[in-house]
Amino acid sequence: MNAIDLLKTDHRKVEELFQQVEDTPKGKHGNIFKRIKAELDVHTHIEEKIFYPRLKKEAELKDITLEGIEEHHQAKMFLKEIPRLSDKNERFEPKLKVLMEDIKHHVKEEERVMFPKAQVILSIQEMEQLGAEMEAEKKRFKKTLKSK
Repeated sequence: MNAIDLLKTDHRKVEELFQQVEDTPKGKHGNIFKRIKAELDVHTHIEEKIFYPRLKKEAELKDITLEGIEEHHQAKMFLKEIPRLSDKNERFEPKLKVLMEDIKHHVKEEERVMFPKAQVILSIQEMEQLGAEMEAEKKRFKKTLKSK
């Protein structure tokens, strides 16, 4: 699977989880959040370790890649704070809502701006190679998370 298809597949998984949050009453989002966090932890890791470093080498992609890194930083802040709260805590839902809004914005920028530019600049072979590296890193990273 090429890098962009892999990332878009991840995006769809997270969007499905966001939809579950929206379809579920407040106070019942703790378990869904755990799944969101697990998906985002792995996704941001492979983007930052493999995909973004490659994109940053291209002048046309550097600014949007740096913006993506900052958006990840902000998301990670919420991913650290939310688990410390009970889903009954009054701050849980607002933090989850802002995380979801931030991620939706991030995905939209990646899919509408970053990915199309990357597809023009990087070869099909390189996209396939990046995808293979990202899939392997995803498996490796998930194993390290399970062993913690």
